[in-house]
Amino acid sequence: MKGCYTALITPFTDTTVDFPGLEKLVEYQIVNGISGILVAGTTGESPTLTWEEQISAIKTVTKQTKGRVSCIAGTGSNNTEEALSATQEAVAAGVDAILLVDPYYNGPSSLEIRREYIAPVAEANPGVKIIPYVIPGRTGAQLMPEDLAILYKSHPNVDTVKEATGSLDNMRRTRACCGPDFSIVSGDDGLTFEMMSDPSIAAGGVISVYSNLLPRAVSDMVGLLQEDRTVLATALARDLAPLFDMVGIKTTEETSFGPVLCKAKNPLAIKTLMAVLGLPSGPCRRPLGKLTRNGMDTLIAGAQKVYTTAPKLFAPLAEFFNVDVEARLTDPKYREGLYYTEY
Repeated sequence: MKGCYTALITPFTDTTVDFPGLEKLVEYQIVNGISGILVAGTTGESPTLTWEEQISAIKTVTKQTKGRVSCIAGTGSNNTEEALSATQEAVAAGVDAILLVDPYYNGPSSLEIRREYIAPVAEANPGVKIIPYVIPGRTGAQLMPEDLAILYKSHPNVDTVKEATGSLDNMRRTRACCGPDFSIVSGDDGLTFEMMSDPSIAAGGVISVYSNLLPRAVSDMVGLLQEDRTVLATALARDLAPLFDMVGIKTTEETSFGPVLCKAKNPLAIKTLMAVLGLPSGPCRRPLGKLTRNGMDTLIAGAQKVYTTAPKLFAPLAEFFNVDVEARLTDPKYREGLYYTEY
C-alpha cells in the first residue's frame, strides 16, 4: 500500500452527520490527487458515531470513490464481535480495505490482539486487506512488531500497518520482522518524511490528517519521496511543517488554582481550521469541544505562516470552495464561536 490517503473528518450539522458536506469533501480529495480515503477513523470521530451513522458514512464514501480512488473503512472496536459485524457490512458495501484500531481501554496484550481480534477479522474476510492501526497513545494497548509479523505470515491479507506509535525504533523493528514486502504507512503527518526517507523503515506513504485541508500538497510530498526527489520533497515538507505540528495543540492555561496544561487532540484542530476557512466541518461531537483562545491563536498563527510562505498550496482549496483564504485567516470574525472565551 503506497501513496497519500486522507483520514477524512466527519462533518456535522448540529448533532447529525452532514452527508452533503461529506460528499463535497470527498470530491475535493479525489480531484486533488489523493490515493484513497479512510472513512470513520479516529479523525472521523468514530468513537462518537453511532454504528448506524458509521455504516452510512462508509456506504456513502464507498459509492462515491468506487472506480476512482481506494476506500478504507474504520471498523475497529474494543469488542471483536462488533468489529466483525461492522467489517461484514463495510465489505458488503464494497470497501477496498479495513482499518482495525487496537482495542482501547480493556487493554488486551499483543498476543490477545493478534489471536482474538485481528486474526478473526482477517479469517472471516480473506479477500479484503486488513490494516492494523497501532496507536498506543490513544488506546492503551499495542500490537507489537513480532505479533504483526506472525499475522502477516499466517494471513496474507494483513500486509500493511498504520503506524502511529511515534517510535522510529518500533517502526524499524516492524520492518526487520515483517520484511521488505510488508507496507508500513505513517499515521503521523509530522513523521511521514522521516519514515519514508529512512531505509530501515521505508514507509510507503501516509494516512494523513492535514490532507483534509491540503490534499494536493500532501499528496505531492509523498509522490516526490516515492520518486527519490528529496530536494523538492524537503522544501514542500518544510512549508507544511507548521500545519503538521498542529495535529494536536498544547497550551498552558491560567486558572484560579494555577497553570494547567491543555491538550487539544485530533480532530479538534483540523476541524476548527476547516471551519475558519469555510469548508464543511461543523463542531466536534462531545466530549470534544473547542480550542481555548490560546489554542486558536496558535492554530491561526501556524496556518498564516504556511500561507505567507507558500500561498500556492491553498490555491486548490480556494478554487474548489470559492473562499478567500487570506481574508479568512486574518479577519477575527471567522473565528467567532469556535473557541472558548474563558477557561
